Amino acid sequence: MQPAGRALPVALDAMGGDNAPGEIVAGAVQAVRERGVPVVLVGQPRVLSPALAEHGALAEIPIVRAEEALAMDEGALASLRRPRSSIAIACHLVRRGDASAVVSAGSTAGVVATGRLRLRAQQGVVRPAIAVTLPTRPHPTILLDAGATADAKPEMLVQFAHLGVAYAEVAFGLRRPRVGLLTIGAEPEKGNKIAKRAHELLAATPGIDFAGNVEGHDLLTRKVDVVVTDGFTGNVALKTLEGSVRYAFGQLRETIEESPVARFGGMLQRGRLRALSDRLDPEAHGGAVLLGLNGTVVIAHGSSHARGVSGACELAARLSSQGIVSRIGERIAPKSHRPLMTWGGTR
Repeated sequence: MQPAGRALPVALDAMGGDNAPGEIVAGAVQAVRERGVPVVLVGQPRVLSPALAEHGALAEIPIVRAEEALAMDEGALASLRRPRSSIAIACHLVRRGDASAVVSAGSTAGVVATGRLRLRAQQGVVRPAIAVTLPTRPHPTILLDAGATADAKPEMLVQFAHLGVAYAEVAFGLRRPRVGLLTIGAEPEKGNKIAKRAHELLAATPGIDFAGNVEGHDLLTRKVDVVVTDGFTGNVALKTLEGSVRYAFGQLRETIEESPVARFGGMLQRGRLRALSDRLDPEAHGGAVLLGLNGTVVIAHGSSHARGVSGACELAARLSSQGIVSRIGERIAPKSHRPLMTWGGTR
């Protein structure tokens, strides 16, 4: 166990991600030195020790051995096939009380499945949800689920709303976050059967400030603070936004380079363009948060570099210290004694 008075480290899956372990180790070093976040690397010491030595950080960051790793193309079943993987050991450290949170840039399906298996769902939580922050102002908009539960039932979307509200309260200090349901029209009757039923339930749920339906073009307008949807729709929406941002900046770059006058104008606005690029960069936001488990889990972008990994570690440490798990428990546990009736009236 961690000595009294010392902050628990973040357990960082050093073997997960497209750029592991080099960028993961570099991100850990940044987190420790620049952000003051204690980190323990979980992975293969024979690979991680030389990487830490390159940064002169062998004495600063400990390593916990895990000889197995989940490949980026492995799905949820890999969590069962590899019980001693780096992400599994990281979860075990949190469950044992030796780490405050888990961070991984590995396979999302693998992280979700391993987290559910090792950390278990909180009391009353039927399915966890992945929450991402969209770059709106003055504070981000939370979108969930972004990929943990593809086939959600209406009652699950109500729970996702509670998870998102808890996240907004803890991370951004919002006193009464407004919740919207992502569907194909603003009117209550718009959408498929699941969306229509979810609208009815959300409108009647105490403790949820339900603002009604929102559409895809509302995601970046700050119409609501929390946007709720199933994991399939949320993941498609998120990747569409990311692709649109990349395309827009690519087109802007080509336009600026078309003529000397445009290049001169671009130089004059270079600072503002860089600030905008940083605000829209997914790595700037630390990562997605897997909500609803008995432990804080942050999933960094699979292609994360050191900056993104470092930000994910800071986000995980902050949410853990702010009590995100306890806050979710306060919202969900009082309702857990009620039978959860799924769509169609069966349990």
